[in-house]
Amino acid sequence: MIQLSERAFGRMPDGQDVVEYTLDNGRGLKVSAINYGGIVTALHVPDRDGRSSNIVLDLPTLADYVERNPNFGTIVGRFANRLAGGRFEIDSVKHQVSLNNGPNSLHGGNRGFGKRWWHMAPVQHEGATALELRYTSADGEEGYPGEMRVMVRYSLGAEANEWRIDYQAACDAPTIVNLSHHGYFNLGGTGSILDHRLTLHASRYSPVDATLIPTGLANVDGTPFDFRLPATIGARIRQAHPQLLTAKGYDHNWVLDRTDAGSNGLSLAARVEHDPSGRAIEVWTTEPGVQFYSGNFLDGSLAGSAGVVWRQGDGLCLETQHFPDSPNHPDFPSTTLRPGEVFRSCTVHRFGVF
Repeated sequence: MIQLSERAFGRMPDGQDVVEYTLDNGRGLKVSAINYGGIVTALHVPDRDGRSSNIVLDLPTLADYVERNPNFGTIVGRFANRLAGGRFEIDSVKHQVSLNNGPNSLHGGNRGFGKRWWHMAPVQHEGATALELRYTSADGEEGYPGEMRVMVRYSLGAEANEWRIDYQAACDAPTIVNLSHHGYFNLGGTGSILDHRLTLHASRYSPVDATLIPTGLANVDGTPFDFRLPATIGARIRQAHPQLLTAKGYDHNWVLDRTDAGSNGLSLAARVEHDPSGRAIEVWTTEPGVQFYSGNFLDGSLAGSAGVVWRQGDGLCLETQHFPDSPNHPDFPSTTLRPGEVFRSCTVHRFGVF
């Protein structure tokens, strides 16, 4: 049975109260989230000895999340990842959104979904308690056309250690949508993730230009981007490959093979293993791609709630999503959403030991 608890987490500068809810499946898996940015503030997972630890990077206070959060645990949108020049076109109409990443727009702009107050409440879903977050993005917010109504639901497996994220969106005018979650994982709780063993079920990836915008698609064969067989993240990250030099590590989109997609649309995207703890995570998704980011820009200027300083390579992200800059690449899967349509997406994190 899923247990629910809540506590006050602080107050926004505009006076809105922020609450942290925690779901606990009684099997060592707990997820805590707040209604600012839908941020997952903690994710406790048991190791091979049954000891649970928080395996996501966090910050100590609400003020830290508001003032200097590098997207730890956030919902990202309207458009996750980058848009070149912040520009796109729908039905021959050109749109310009806010720029916040050099010449580009990243994760929805200056105040994307990860910097918004969401309505969050417990709900009953499939006979168990879940957390449902809702947000209405106004027409013209950050430059995006049309009003968009968004629902995100966090739920836990009662019998298995699974954390599921369901996304849903609808609009009243043609727009674009790409929703994801930006958790930074560290299966050891602290230390480097370069010793984590990663498998990505992807035969292609997206090379990027100097501003990390995709230039197309390429095969992973013979490159440091081939994770079809398990390899430690640190094994090839310091190779003098032009793409690793450009991104200062891994910060690329992988095109999922999706050969194992079932009737529910879920396909295995990635598996990560950590030998010292015995923890493992599998990421299953309905999305066509996953952005693997190796925490390249963590610079030691932030510390977590336990007083640990977060440095380069201390966390990894596996952001299931559509490809970066998709609206400007006709050969990429479409991210256009029209009135009367409903965007739906699902990602499941399955935790275990080995």
